[in-house]
Amino acid sequence: MLHRSKASIVFLFLLTLVPMAFAVGCGEKAPAVDPAVVAAGQQHFGATCATCHGKDANGLPKQGKSLLMNPYIIDKSDDDLVLFIKTGRPSSDPLNTTGVDMPPKGGNPALGDDDVKAIVAYLRTLQKL
Repeated sequence: MLHRSKASIVFLFLLTLVPMAFAVGCGEKAPAVDPAVVAAGQQHFGATCATCHGKDANGLPKQGKSLLMNPYIIDKSDDDLVLFIKTGRPSSDPLNTTGVDMPPKGGNPALGDDDVKAIVAYLRTLQKL
């Protein structure tokens, strides 16, 4: 019967776990997004969001913030961004720094869930150098 010390077992466990964790943390890429979805998101953005954020997403004075390399977008999950766009942000919200309402769905109630998800996919492309 083979006897191993607790330290040996822990060492062997870590020896197998650490490389896997490193590979997942450093080597995995986000799933590829369908270019057609990004293109649809860009179209919806241009028809709705560009009114305040500009057609180049660089923001408009006294309207909407720049969405290029935007920390809020970078830090949020896709689901969080979808919820944010669907909900909007009133000017009374303490986190609203523009003093301008962001209406739900950018004021376009015709945007469906897939449309909003496509906008998020497009916004993700604007967060890369």
